[in-house]
Amino acid sequence: MRIAARFNGPPGSGNGGYSAGLLAVELGLAPAEVTLRRPLPLDTDLAVVRAAAAARVLAGDTLIAEARPAPAQRPDAVPPVPLSDAAEASKDYPGLRSHPFPTCYVCGTGRDDGLALRPGILPDGRTAAPWHVPGDICEPTLWAALDCPGGWSVIAPSGGRPYVLGRISAWIDALPRPGDTCVVVGRHIGGGGRKADVLSTVYSPDGVVLATAHATWIALPPATD
Repeated sequence: MRIAARFNGPPGSGNGGYSAGLLAVELGLAPAEVTLRRPLPLDTDLAVVRAAAAARVLAGDTLIAEARPAPAQRPDAVPPVPLSDAAEASKDYPGLRSHPFPTCYVCGTGRDDGLALRPGILPDGRTAAPWHVPGDICEPTLWAALDCPGGWSVIAPSGGRPYVLGRISAWIDALPRPGDTCVVVGRHIGGGGRKADVLSTVYSPDGVVLATAHATWIALPPATD
């Protein structure tokens, strides 16, 4: 397994959602749960070690990630919003003012070759963003679209404190069509300490659920001099 450099999240490491989806496809797991143990190296050959339905991803001797079938209980979809509401929320995307990882493939403001998701905050705390589906849409790309909109439901209220994806389970029903404009919504549902649990859902232009994810995000420790 190899994560191309353009699919980064934090600088120098793979976007969590995209990388998790790549692993799920590699293993033929659907739905799948992926736990990220270390930053995901880019442009590096990673070993996938299978054990029954589960697997580990290694960079040399270092455990990078683990995958297994997703829990049997699928979470409810985050309630939808009209495209017009998502577009309006996106205008006030907090990452436009301050972004912990501006080169992120999914939501970075310093990219012109990414997914360009701008999850803005709705009055009830959910995030919402239009998503213009790229021509090279694939399952890992859909996992990527499920990633950051959930995270911003935690990052925005925290004042921009950096969080990274720790675990994600995704249920994929169908891929969107290239060129479609979908709506992605996210919601913070709980957690404690440095961990935050979120949901995210991608809706087709006609309001059909295409995919839903449950994820755990982890706040990075404060920087020290």
